[in-house]
Amino acid sequence: MQVRGLLLLLVLILLAATTEAGKNKKEKAKKDISECEDWRWGPCVPNSKDCGLGYREGTCKEESKKLKCKIPCNWKKKFGADCKYKFESWGGCSAQTGVKTRSGILKKALYNAQCEEIVYVTKPCSSKIKSKSKAKKGKGKD
Repeated sequence: MQVRGLLLLLVLILLAATTEAGKNKKEKAKKDISECEDWRWGPCVPNSKDCGLGYREGTCKEESKKLKCKIPCNWKKKFGADCKYKFESWGGCSAQTGVKTRSGILKKALYNAQCEEIVYVTKPCSSKIKSKSKAKKGKGKD
């Protein structure tokens, strides 16, 4: 009977401790929330090289914050990682220049980034000529 009483007391103490810890987390989260609504965010700056994890700084009135961000390693540096475009299919190969071209229309600008509405991308024409798949052995022969 005394063991049950001790276990019950222990459970009540643990319950009270976890409830208090939960309150502290909520209060800390409330401190991080800002009253300011007009945040201006800078570009994502990678921690090393030109892609990967990094941070972006934001300012609003006299407040400033740093947010974690990530720049994909296959991003188009010319457009910026915060400008998202919808691209159409590649055009035909130009015999004069030897390049293909396609355009992209701005789909989304993240963190108030300054993005161009339409961008153009080029790439060299492939030198390989795609051949039709070869017929399977043994078929079509008499």
